[in-house]
Amino acid sequence: MPEKVSVETQVSTTELAAVLGLSVRRVQQLIQDGVFPTVAKGKLMLADSVQRYIKTVSTDGMTDAERKAARKNEESRRQSEAILKASKATIARLNAQELQGKMHRSEDVAKMTEDLIYTIRGMLLGLPGRVARDTAAATTPSETAEIVRKETYHILQELSEYTYDPAKYEARVRERLSWDVNDTDSDDE
Repeated sequence: MPEKVSVETQVSTTELAAVLGLSVRRVQQLIQDGVFPTVAKGKLMLADSVQRYIKTVSTDGMTDAERKAARKNEESRRQSEAILKASKATIARLNAQELQGKMHRSEDVAKMTEDLIYTIRGMLLGLPGRVARDTAAATTPSETAEIVRKETYHILQELSEYTYDPAKYEARVRERLSWDVNDTDSDDE
């Protein structure tokens, strides 16, 4: 004849798992989480364990360990969302600064620098043609040197007057972004 269940009835983890409809491993996890206190090695109080399990599950359908994991996941999700929002805000701020001409992308600076280098190259390559006739007519080496020096100073003077042109940069940005340069004109009207 089966023994009567009382407040003092002790069961094994296997027996408690059968009563609650859980796996033995799940019962062991709940013991580790402190949901089920053991009274002896591998023994639990049946009535107390059932009451604790009902209380744990009935609060929101989750055990304490599951709630803890859910809170941890929720906090991690919030942190990820905050990082994503901050990143999007940074990107938007940088794009706005770029469109205002306050910030330049390295590829645009490289292209503008390349244009300047080609301008210098063209001026220097044009130097022999500009001084050829005058130096041929010169009678002394010092006269030839003075002609070359004047032309060199002229090139250097032109280069020193080179200034940053925001309109050229804006055109380059629009070109890179594949915008029509005339789009802003139609918006202003």
